[in-house]
Amino acid sequence: MSKMITSNQIIPGMTLVVDGKLFRVESSVKVTMTRGQPFIKAQLRNLLTEEMIEKNFKLGQEVKEVSLEERRLEYLYLEGKNYLFLDIGNLDQVEVPVDVIGDKVHFLKEGVELQACFYGETIFSVELPQFLELMVAKTEGETALSSTTKKAVLETGAVIEVPPFIEAGDVIKVDTRQKEYIQRI
Repeated sequence: MSKMITSNQIIPGMTLVVDGKLFRVESSVKVTMTRGQPFIKAQLRNLLTEEMIEKNFKLGQEVKEVSLEERRLEYLYLEGKNYLFLDIGNLDQVEVPVDVIGDKVHFLKEGVELQACFYGETIFSVELPQFLELMVAKTEGETALSSTTKKAVLETGAVIEVPPFIEAGDVIKVDTRQKEYIQRI
């Protein structure tokens, strides 16, 4: 769903179509100069590439705002080059391309639920839960008392730093955004 707005109405959090691409507004400010026309300066994040750009809009310029639909998806398995999910709302199977998942793949396991942003039937982003409980598959590195951390490979393939007392088989709570150990479960 989309609607036309004027550049004066641009606020952070909106999703706009600029040059045929979807962008989330990160910040916007009205710039007034001693000479020339005032304008709106906006920081925009490309929803597909995560690239940040700066764009200037004339005051009153028409801009297309779109509404993204958020849906809950449950990870099933990798199928070919796409990840297969179950849409919890309508029980349809949804394929998510590898480039949309990105490095979040390191925390995916069967049954993990995530938020996905759709525009029509196209998925633009996925957001993992901030915390997941995952099993340590193996640990690497020093276990000496002098060492403050060691590397652990989780059941999903992610590698994070953990305290020296964590061993293979332990279930730990992980912050998926910071890629950090929180606690042993």
